[in-house]
Amino acid sequence: MTRVKGATHAIKRRRKILSRTKGYRFGRSTKEREAKVAMIKAGVNAYTHRKSKKSDFRRLWQIKINAAVRQHGLSYSTFMKALKQHNIGLDRKVLALLVEHEPTAFERIVAKVK
Repeated sequence: MTRVKGATHAIKRRRKILSRTKGYRFGRSTKEREAKVAMIKAGVNAYTHRKSKKSDFRRLWQIKINAAVRQHGLSYSTFMKALKQHNIGLDRKVLALLVEHEPTAFERIVAKVK
């Protein structure tokens, strides 16, 4: 049986890694070994930050809602409790969008809750 050298596939694999790390600084974009390490680390960070992105947005929505509710003389926690008591099923994302883009609609919600 003839011997098959893996040159073509090895070159393709290296090119793929270097193309993924294009734009990275210093040797991480040109040196194969450093590029591979950088690519693996970028993948790990992307995975963990996809998880933390959700809590970051929730925190942002809470800040927006709290700032808007305080103008009406309520705190965030009392507002959220009152929403649940009045069976208003709006989540934080929708409330934050209302605060930002439809302030009159948000004021009506606050008035109903008060």
